[in-house]
Amino acid sequence: MTPKKLLQLFRIVAIAEGVSFLVLLGIAMPLKYMMDMPMAVKIVGYLHGFLFIAFIALAWNTRDQLNKSFVWFGKAVLASLLPFGTFVFDRGLRKEEAAL
Repeated sequence: MTPKKLLQLFRIVAIAEGVSFLVLLGIAMPLKYMMDMPMAVKIVGYLHGFLFIAFIALAWNTRDQLNKSFVWFGKAVLASLLPFGTFVFDRGLRKEEAAL
């Protein structure tokens, strides 16, 4: 896979992971605790978990393929743990992609 394609795939997964995290926090959790609908968290939680694992695996692969530092990987992991973090991290990725 070319570096540009890898970065594009990583960006897509990063955005999807960020959106799923916000849906989990902003929609599914309130549905569970305010409307007594625990299934919302179960469904969105599974989806978010899958996307989180894909994000971490792709971040590691991207770090390896593009010769990024471990600090870059640490920033990616931190971004995935903070609401809106992947969107902030994506700004840098977009600039990198344009440079390729």
